[in-house]
Amino acid sequence: MQDPSDSPVMTNADLAPSAASTVVAEVLPGIAVVFGANPAELKFDLLDFGIVPAADRRQIATFLASIGNTSTLVGNVGNAVASAQGLYRLSESTRALLDAGGRLAAKDGANLGTALVNGSFKQARLIRVDAVSMAQKAAAIGPALAMIALQLQLSEVSGIVRTNVALTGHVLRSVRNEQWAELMGLVASVNSAVDQAREIEAVPNSLWDNVAGSEAVLRKQLNLYRQNVQGHIGQIERSGSSHRREYIQTNAEAIAFDANALLSSLKAWTGYQALRAGKARTAGRDDPDEARLVEVIARDTGKELDAAIAEATELVDSLTRELRIIAELPGPSGLAQSLTGWLRDPKAGRETSARLLEAIQPLADALHPPVAEIEKPDIICAPTSLSLEPYLRILRWFLTDDETLRALGLPDQPETLDTLSAIVGGAKERLAGSARILIAVTNRRIVIAKAGAFLEQGDIRQAIPLDQVRYVRTATIQDGIGRSAVDLITRDENIRWIFPADIDNAQVAALAAVLAEAMMIPDDERAVLLSHRRTAIEPDDSREGAMD
Repeated sequence: MQDPSDSPVMTNADLAPSAASTVVAEVLPGIAVVFGANPAELKFDLLDFGIVPAADRRQIATFLASIGNTSTLVGNVGNAVASAQGLYRLSESTRALLDAGGRLAAKDGANLGTALVNGSFKQARLIRVDAVSMAQKAAAIGPALAMIALQLQLSEVSGIVRTNVALTGHVLRSVRNEQWAELMGLVASVNSAVDQAREIEAVPNSLWDNVAGSEAVLRKQLNLYRQNVQGHIGQIERSGSSHRREYIQTNAEAIAFDANALLSSLKAWTGYQALRAGKARTAGRDDPDEARLVEVIARDTGKELDAAIAEATELVDSLTRELRIIAELPGPSGLAQSLTGWLRDPKAGRETSARLLEAIQPLADALHPPVAEIEKPDIICAPTSLSLEPYLRILRWFLTDDETLRALGLPDQPETLDTLSAIVGGAKERLAGSARILIAVTNRRIVIAKAGAFLEQGDIRQAIPLDQVRYVRTATIQDGIGRSAVDLITRDENIRWIFPADIDNAQVAALAAVLAEAMMIPDDERAVLLSHRRTAIEPDDSREGAMD
């Protein structure tokens, strides 16, 4: 499935009316019908109408050709039907532009724009059909739009499942073989019916009869794998960090299998519901209740699809994060050993985890594209001789999509300072390296870890949200060396970081300044503190009475 962010970005430009040869009509939020010329740059983003019946395509074209100035763009009904190219999912950036009112050049009822694709430009008109009365649109083409929504849902889950062919064939062929065979039989049956419905652009009785009795077993499969996935997520969420990692490592193949099986069963279920809606759509030509049923099916299927994909994404994210961290850890790792239970063969464990990562990565990337590599931040409080690349490679997999690394620090652990002062020469430096603390400040939180454990095992000690920062200050340690310290007071604790003398004091001050940006005392905490003051100065009436 293509990432929506890779789709063309529509920007406004003052184009001549005759210049635009493509019309993009947004008929549902984020979903458009494309009319006219099909630019080569858009062909990989364009989806065919699939299970949407020919009669529904004509109904949508008729509606668009009848609303105000839109008819100027799509032409008469015959032209609109003939020029309908397919479906297009608008990118978030396109939607954001439209929602922000980016309409510098509007004419003939459309937003004029230029589609920017891979550095080249194609002209297009944008029509926001949701500007039309919702009641009017629902009454005229509601069931037809529901069929379009179902086709987009089916395309979405089909695209995800297609990316993951390697998973079952490469790693999990021997895991739950019988379960997998049963599920694949159902998927193949529904896929075949969907393909035939696409070809004839309808769902006749004889086709529907082949799958009509499958609903109960399809529901059973979907519920089974949703429960399995929810069980994995529950174990991961309820566990502490060490148990969570152990659970993921021990159950890695089962997690991968259940996530993949959930998506495959979801694809079969969505295909079945699309066929069911197609059958109801045919009956709905003469029965308004059947027509309304199509919209109900599309609504309910969309909710199930969104929930199941979110669950699979959360689970696969947890698994791939652990596998990617293992891949970055230097040398034989206890994590890789415990992944497969081969405690005496760490090399084999690492190889198995690498194969599993290779197999599941297409699925992981389809569900949730990985974050970009982390660049060194401007603020670095670490010895210049220290390589930061190993830290950044591992830290990458702990950051979320909306996190940006702002500062990185490697102070000494306070409990080791006295020990270090008693050691001389190279031994002291080696111990200092393993005794450092890693501090990573992002735009959302402060990640803290023991540097040695972070590099060797990918362990993080704690993460403090920035909204818990109450006060920050810098100080110079009076030890004759001139080391700098940063004191951090959070909602729950006081922390002091002491940096080696060879770290630039200006960088330490910059780190403190980044933290200081988050300083605040919420009103509820301030109220509690003020109440203590009032309690202290108020007279004790009972005591005065006793004195009288």
